[in-house]
Amino acid sequence: MFSHLADSRIIKSLGLVFGDIGTSPIYTISIILLVIKPSEQNIFGILSLIFWSLFFVITIQYVWLAMSVSSKGEGGTIVLKEVLLSHLKESSLVPPISFLAIIGICLFMGDGVITPAISILSAVEGIAFVPGLENLPGMFLIGIAAVIAISLFSIQRRGTEQISWMFGPVMLLWFFLLSITGCIAIIHNPQILLALSPHYALEFLLEHGIISLLVLSAVVLCITGGEALYADMGHLGREPIMKAWYIVFPALMLSYLGQGAFVLEHGSMGSVLFSMVSTQIGVLYIPFLLLSVCATIIASQAMISGMFSIVYQGMTTRIIPKMKIDFTSSSMQSQIYIDTVNWLLLISVLLVMITFQSSEHLGAAYGLAVTGNMTISALMLLLIFYKKKDSVKVGIMSLLLLIDTTFLFASLTKLPHGGYWSVILAGVPFAIIVIFITGQKKLYTTLKPIPYNRFAERYNELYESVCKIPGAALYFTSDLKYVSPYIGTIFFQNNILYESNIFVSIRMTNHPFGISTYFQQEIEKGLSFFSIETGYLEFLDVESLLREHGINEKTIFYGIENIMSDKMIWNLFGIIKKVSPPFVQFYALPSEKIHGVITRFIM
Repeated sequence: MFSHLADSRIIKSLGLVFGDIGTSPIYTISIILLVIKPSEQNIFGILSLIFWSLFFVITIQYVWLAMSVSSKGEGGTIVLKEVLLSHLKESSLVPPISFLAIIGICLFMGDGVITPAISILSAVEGIAFVPGLENLPGMFLIGIAAVIAISLFSIQRRGTEQISWMFGPVMLLWFFLLSITGCIAIIHNPQILLALSPHYALEFLLEHGIISLLVLSAVVLCITGGEALYADMGHLGREPIMKAWYIVFPALMLSYLGQGAFVLEHGSMGSVLFSMVSTQIGVLYIPFLLLSVCATIIASQAMISGMFSIVYQGMTTRIIPKMKIDFTSSSMQSQIYIDTVNWLLLISVLLVMITFQSSEHLGAAYGLAVTGNMTISALMLLLIFYKKKDSVKVGIMSLLLLIDTTFLFASLTKLPHGGYWSVILAGVPFAIIVIFITGQKKLYTTLKPIPYNRFAERYNELYESVCKIPGAALYFTSDLKYVSPYIGTIFFQNNILYESNIFVSIRMTNHPFGISTYFQQEIEKGLSFFSIETGYLEFLDVESLLREHGINEKTIFYGIENIMSDKMIWNLFGIIKKVSPPFVQFYALPSEKIHGVITRFIM
């Protein structure tokens, strides 16, 4: 099973990609057995559902199909949206697809809170299986989990480059021990292997009616992390992730089958995995427990890093307000830290831990966001293959969309029991995004940019008649067809004019990577135009690009919008604009040269 591990990228992918889905065996079976009795027929049905869920949703939907759809090797919800929109062009489907993508992003953010909470808390609860510590109070375990979470989030500012090399080997050892402990239990009850047959899953669903929906809402826990396989594709490439999955999938199933065999022999006792392992290896259980804590920390780290990446993508595609970015690695520009996101995420994780108090209770909230994201991805993939006229993949994706929709419908049963937290956690970023996008559109219509021809006429008259300041000044504007009104304020109201005036435009393309520049000198006397086109996943160093073209500015001007309104939604938009750093700070331009020009808008 581990013969492919010669490729170091495969080991890296075990730590970077598979932390979430790899730690699901800690809690999945235990939470399912809260819903239904552990009879032999039920155990066989549950294990069959887990196997075929992993096969259809992870193997086929994500590993085989989704990862075949990329933009220059990149994956994820935003990339999937951009690929689909490139096929739809001016179709009426563009607005609803963009809206669905935003919902998918927000659901991912909701997952970003619950994943660290349930992962860390479920591992810490394994302490209760250490002899002599069985009666530890629940709040003590929550306290330990909180300390681990606080420590993990506190080191984010420093970056994880120095310790990330350990993630892959640690997860490799984790999957190896999952396989070994699972095999030991299977040897004692080998007939459990028959549960791989699909007829057990079908029989279970047909015989249990409404109860099967409750079970499916818990079975979905085994496929959490599937989106990460696709979203993290750009870090390592498709091939190492695919090869690693062929290692992870058997390891997971051996553990699930082993847990099923253990339950048939010993009954269900709290955390099935920890109960099984403590029974098997005795005093060696404590090292296994420590390893499980490390594995859940790695799973949480992958989600935190993924959260930083998705927020950055949202900022560059202008659907999320800009925030201060810190680069934590001198060698890998993709390793970033966003202070606001980090601490808000920590506060949310601690709040969720304290509210639910156990991984079993958290299981009631977990899954709704996952299934929502899966369903949106499946719909977009179906439309992409339809546009490509690939009838075979259209048929397969139709089946997968039905499966994902069934999981989503089943997860809706969690709403009264804590599932509403998924909606709340996703609703907060959704509200911010909707207010920001709506406000930006309203602001653009209020700005009244100056048509270039009219601007050029007044500029040429001014340039010939006023004294000019020595040196060069930069002015940021969206494009050359229409000039931002704050520039008119500087020139025509304040009569501030430099010997060399350079308009700078930064435009995102619909491709993830690639940077191109164009410098058009003297479009008017003393006026030049510098254009930058960049992929939406690029980390842009504007200052270096300016220097490459011999631009050494003395001053940088940019516009600041001061929003005034008697309507709450526009006041909220005004607050978002005030707390968001201007893009000149976002692109780390020299602060000593920056001058903001305030324009007040009544909305």
